[in-house]
Amino acid sequence: MTEIRSTFTFDTAPALIGTELGVTKWHPVTQKQVNQFANVTQDHDWIHINPERARQEGPYDGTISFGFFTLSLLTAFSHEVGLWPSDARYGLNYGLNKVRWITPVLVGSRIRGRFALIGFDPHASGGYMSTTEATVEIEGCNKPAMVAEWLGLFMRK
Repeated sequence: MTEIRSTFTFDTAPALIGTELGVTKWHPVTQKQVNQFANVTQDHDWIHINPERARQEGPYDGTISFGFFTLSLLTAFSHEVGLWPSDARYGLNYGLNKVRWITPVLVGSRIRGRFALIGFDPHASGGYMSTTEATVEIEGCNKPAMVAEWLGLFMRK
């Protein structure tokens, strides 16, 4: 894992554009997590929550994670690598310019987040808009699970 907390500030951000800010450790994706996500989102599609049926009828020989579950992990991953400027008072999710789910995440596999800063610009609110390329990788897989361009609004202390 890359630790950038001490060097990523509002003043140093422009020099960090185009660089990797951090990579998380590997995290297992469990059936229990996927089932909990299904309950919270009220989406009980069998390809995610029924391992036996998914093995028999699905294309992946087992259940797969929800794409939106993978997306939802970005916040936790960002905290793990210190993706916020160390001198930020607070940060808010602002949105996503694009998200692509490239490879399904099989339940039982391990994933990690990789983040690169691609923009850090003044915003009309008085804060700064961070644009980050967020990639979720699957251990042992050549293609990522997901790539997103993620926007965050940060306010100085």
